[in-house]
Amino acid sequence: MTFNLTNATAVALGGTIGALARFYIYTLVARYFPHEIPIATLSVNIIGSLIIGFLSALFLHYHPSDFLRLFIVTGFLGALTTYSTFALESYMLLNSNSTYAILNIVLNLFGSISAVMVGFKLVQQFIK
Repeated sequence: MTFNLTNATAVALGGTIGALARFYIYTLVARYFPHEIPIATLSVNIIGSLIIGFLSALFLHYHPSDFLRLFIVTGFLGALTTYSTFALESYMLLNSNSTYAILNIVLNLFGSISAVMVGFKLVQQFIK
């Protein structure tokens, strides 16, 4: 993959939509769920992991253009999910409530990996 205007545009467009989706999810989740555990970050990480697992399996059978792959995976999912926010929130929780910090870390780590697995397996089941 090379850096050129077409590829950069794909990432930029996908990133814009992913960032807006993340902002919307954060706003929605913050309105309806308590703030003891950062559910919004967990939500975007689980959703993004499910989608990337699904797409990874799908891309083994169907080969989208570089533009589409960069738009969805690098742009959209890169902006939607967030490791740095997860790290900061976990650190802040460690300083205030270690039980919630550990729960947040475990849910993000195992939840995200599980979501990748579910997305991947779903595609494998349907493609068989």
